[in-house]
Amino acid sequence: MDKIKVALVDEHPIMCDGLQSLLSDAPDILVVHSKRNVSELISVLFHEPVHVAIAVLYTPDPEDVEQIRLLCSKHPKVKVLVLSMYKIENFIFKMIKAGAKGHLNSETNRDEMVEAIYTLRNGYDFYAKTITNLILRNYLNEDNGSDAHREREKSLSAREIEVLKLFAQSHTNKEIADKLFISVRTVESHKNNIMRKINLKTTVDMVKFAIKNNIVDLSY
Repeated sequence: MDKIKVALVDEHPIMCDGLQSLLSDAPDILVVHSKRNVSELISVLFHEPVHVAIAVLYTPDPEDVEQIRLLCSKHPKVKVLVLSMYKIENFIFKMIKAGAKGHLNSETNRDEMVEAIYTLRNGYDFYAKTITNLILRNYLNEDNGSDAHREREKSLSAREIEVLKLFAQSHTNKEIADKLFISVRTVESHKNNIMRKINLKTTVDMVKFAIKNNIVDLSY
């Protein structure tokens, strides 16, 4: 398997060094860039692209949103993972709309970061458990046609509904695999099938679907 190439962005070089050290023992992950800001990263990616870019943000600055939007526009194949030191809903939503495919906060740990990198590399979004409900409550304000959703739910198998429910409860791929005594690869296959059958594009949409159709609720 080719290594997952990662870029780090932090205004403090010592923080990049720390993150690189955390990821150093992940055999399939290789940090190839450490930059002070997104603008610097955008330039070097034209010559040496990466799979995942981790941007560390300390304050909810609107300029950061625009920088993430620019990075995603210039390098659409790069999956952007934001590591923020705040939990302000408005800015989290703006980062997602700007194109970020993952979001972690200051409570994350090394294992969660590694899982986020693998998840993004495999084409899925990843959000820290601590912000999942914030995202869901925002998306649930939309009306997406419950009748149509219920019809699409009928196309899911019992196992797929079980997997969907666990995803909606913020379980990771590994946790779902352990609970259902199946492999992580099988979990990912079920997730692919679920999203294809009910015509959804992101993990957030999938979880929203589960809640709106009473497969799970926010009382867990």
